[in-house]
Amino acid sequence: MLPSLHFGRLTVIGDLLLDRYISGEVSRISPEAPVPVLLHTDQKAVAGGAANVAVNAAALGCQVHLVGLVGQDAAGDDLLAALGHWKGETAAGGEVRLEGVVRTPEWQTITKTRVLSGRQQIVRIDEERTAPSLSPALQARLTTHVLESLAYSDALVISDYAKGTLADDILHRIITAARKRGLPVIVDPKRADLSAYRGATLITPNRTELRRATGFTVLQNDEEISQAAAQASAAFGGAVLLTRSEEGMTLWRPSSGTAQVSTPLYHVQARKAEVYDVSGAGDTVLAALAGALAGGRPIEEAMRLAAVAAGIAVGHLGTASVSRRELEEALQEGRISGADMELSPADWVQAQRQVISWRQDGARIVFANGCFDVLHPGHVALIAEAARLGDRLIVGLNSDASVRRLKGPARPVQDEEARARVMGALKGVDMVVLFDEDTPYRLIETLQPDILVKGADYQAREVVGADIVSRRGGHVHLVPLREGHSTTAIVGKLASERSGISAGQPAPDVVQPE
Repeated sequence: MLPSLHFGRLTVIGDLLLDRYISGEVSRISPEAPVPVLLHTDQKAVAGGAANVAVNAAALGCQVHLVGLVGQDAAGDDLLAALGHWKGETAAGGEVRLEGVVRTPEWQTITKTRVLSGRQQIVRIDEERTAPSLSPALQARLTTHVLESLAYSDALVISDYAKGTLADDILHRIITAARKRGLPVIVDPKRADLSAYRGATLITPNRTELRRATGFTVLQNDEEISQAAAQASAAFGGAVLLTRSEEGMTLWRPSSGTAQVSTPLYHVQARKAEVYDVSGAGDTVLAALAGALAGGRPIEEAMRLAAVAAGIAVGHLGTASVSRRELEEALQEGRISGADMELSPADWVQAQRQVISWRQDGARIVFANGCFDVLHPGHVALIAEAARLGDRLIVGLNSDASVRRLKGPARPVQDEEARARVMGALKGVDMVVLFDEDTPYRLIETLQPDILVKGADYQAREVVGADIVSRRGGHVHLVPLREGHSTTAIVGKLASERSGISAGQPAPDVVQPE
């Protein structure tokens, strides 16, 4: 399970598209020509292109500054209306700010209209009239909006659909500014000449885009991918994340800042999903990946999250956003395990933000705590019972320093990171948070859970934090203890066997979650 789904703040710039969907049923062929006759039943308009990246990021909980061009036309009205639903903070905590969306008569809003019969796409109609080059005034306005928003962002995302928004001078100035601030720059590229993205941290081409940029016609095995990625990296200087549809994605990273030597390839498999439509799935991957990196996640974790999000996206019909709730449910339902994610514990700020988001969704928050040094059946039973009591379970975990003070210099047997990962992999655990104090009182005060869970060898009034949950109308739940299990007894037995001396005393009859 994920200890936290905290996503950072993004500036997104690129080609803003409007995706229209005309739906109906086909039951006959036209007598005028051998074409199907669609009986129209519905139509909708949604954000596409870089606008869809922004919407997906906001749905996951990102604060997004969107920068791009919209024409003074009916399609522009529809696109701004679609984006308007994302103004103001959502339940997930995300928002799309539109101050950087420039409306101008110099531009025609790019529109893709898809005609559908049921779930089958019959035809796509594209409307676009991009200017040969942006005027200096428009370039300056877009650049200024990006530079101003970078002060409030954790990453810069460039969604290049090669429609004309991203002039070379704009790219150079915004990438340079972002890197000076120490921000990662993630690019979804459509250009064959990748040198336009020089200075970017990471690009996310698909096979077709990488072939076009490098001339490699076959990209099947690791050697071919490594050679093509190294050539691509030489053009812009960063890492390459190759998206491979149903085969997942592969990361190539230069070693020590040089494209001549790389670290081993890192693969993430695609998640099995029923595929209805791949429209916008790449935007979902870009949003999830960038949001996770902006939130401080390692690239490997960000890739796994993006893979899960993509699996959800292709199950939707048409361009659609993947919400944080959908992503959490996919993780909760075991489509990806905590062990697979290999996640670190959440910090207190992330945890508090996540709890607020869960509570806005109506979730009931449960809290359990302990050292959980050597996991045994008693611990598992306690966690299973705690998960049953509410919608979200947080495990407070004593840090190594705290365990040493409570249990002695020989403990813990496993360090805090190992213990956190083991706890995070247990079914029902939604978040793991470390605390350094001897008791979790201050953590409970910060998170304000609804239910506290403890072993039944305590009285409810003795449980640390009972007063806090009582004040908010919550309660303490005591779990009956399992006989014959104790971390202290296990550690003592191991020590005795190692020294060749019998423990001499039977193990305690009850378990004390530690």
